[in-house]
Amino acid sequence: MPLKLYNTLTKNEEEFVPLKKEETLRQAQDGDALRIVTMYTCGPTVYGRPHIGNYSSFLMADLLKRWLQAGHQYRVLHVKNITDVGHLLHDADQGDDKVQKEAEKEKVHPLEVAQRYTEQYLEDEAALNMLEPDHRPRASETIPEMIAIITELLQRGNAYETEDGIYFSVETFAAYGTLSGNTLENLSAGSRIAVDEQKRHPADFALWKKTVAGNAHHILRWKFPSGEKAEGTTEDASAGFPGWHIECSAMSKKFLGETFDIHTGGEDNIFPHHECEIAQSECASGKQFVRMWLHKRRIDLGSAKMSKSLGNVLTLPDIVAKNYSPLDLRYYLLSVHYRTNLKFSWKGMDDAKKARRKITEWMSEVKAEGRSDPAGGATTDASSFITIFTEAMNADLNTPAALAVIFEAMNAYRAKKPLDAASRAIFIDLIELARHTFGCFEEEAEEAVPDTIQKLLNERSEARAQKNFTESDRLRDEIKKSGYEVRDAGRGQTIKKL
Repeated sequence: MPLKLYNTLTKNEEEFVPLKKEETLRQAQDGDALRIVTMYTCGPTVYGRPHIGNYSSFLMADLLKRWLQAGHQYRVLHVKNITDVGHLLHDADQGDDKVQKEAEKEKVHPLEVAQRYTEQYLEDEAALNMLEPDHRPRASETIPEMIAIITELLQRGNAYETEDGIYFSVETFAAYGTLSGNTLENLSAGSRIAVDEQKRHPADFALWKKTVAGNAHHILRWKFPSGEKAEGTTEDASAGFPGWHIECSAMSKKFLGETFDIHTGGEDNIFPHHECEIAQSECASGKQFVRMWLHKRRIDLGSAKMSKSLGNVLTLPDIVAKNYSPLDLRYYLLSVHYRTNLKFSWKGMDDAKKARRKITEWMSEVKAEGRSDPAGGATTDASSFITIFTEAMNADLNTPAALAVIFEAMNAYRAKKPLDAASRAIFIDLIELARHTFGCFEEEAEEAVPDTIQKLLNERSEARAQKNFTESDRLRDEIKKSGYEVRDAGRGQTIKKL
């Protein structure tokens, strides 16, 4: 069953075949040839804590990576960058750097801002159970590689220098606009494009910005073409900083080469960011840049898209403060197909929390029963569940259909209990496949029950012993209001955090 993915570049679902079909990795202990997939994910610009709209894009990439591993046994060489310099407000070529703007607001050094929000971002990724990439390059640490590409573009005639920087000439790349549909014929000055009299074409974009005139206050600066750090805040014609788009081209090339398999990101990155990446990378190398582009549709909050610029964002701490697990959010964001626009709601979070809990408890139940043969166990052919689950994931990561298979398997399992070892083993295989693929069905560590809740539990236990069921129900409701659920099991009671 081949894996088919929607390629934003071609606007079609295509069978995925990796560039490197077979390659022996030094780290493969058994020396077997492993199939390699090379993948780049646009990471965060660390001027604030990423919001759940950002994480929806990162989770799509994590899901794809997990399915390539679990469903197809690929070794995924994954790069996810951190942008800590050069990303100007409104994704433009003029104006303030997002990180420096926040640093000026907080009266600290830009790298201090970048480090703090990078740490928060990494904490959130761990809480959301995202797999670690192989490389996390920072833009500020990849300046020489950026300068090398810019120098190549200047030599080839694809770039030119002005008083305030070095710009890419879009008219030298005939395929400009293929990814987004924003061809030069369709673009008009002012459509996400700053009009600049020094540009040869309004759509030309900055590869390098000089720290002169309006940029003289920019703290993070490097000398062109040496790549050495430049100190001070006075105007220096040799000093400057990279444009946003060149950063990802340089970081991906450094670790994945000039051509690689998959590039992921949010749909807001399609234009201008990814369009510009393609143009500058292919002009510099003369080769295809990326073979397959995947983009996550945005999240809306109410009637508007979730965006820091609109001030209507939710962060992971906001979700946790509402008594949800980060894995509830992971389930919610992955339960909708990545090419569907999700309209976030708290009811949706409630439904996701309940659904994830049902699945997790069933999976734990099956795993606890194990693979041993019970007396009088029934036989059932459950292999079709794995087949249908795999078909769903291979159909452009159809997560709603894959989750439906899990619920069907859960109902079938409970209807047939007890099952023999062979039948149960198939369900266990499905569970292991689904757990690795979705990354949100692992049992979470139970927190210690607070003393106040334990006191209520003890009182309820005493009420039940005295057959005072009215008081018992009242105490159960009071415990639930505090965020815990009590379940009666035989003569005892169990408690679980909601």
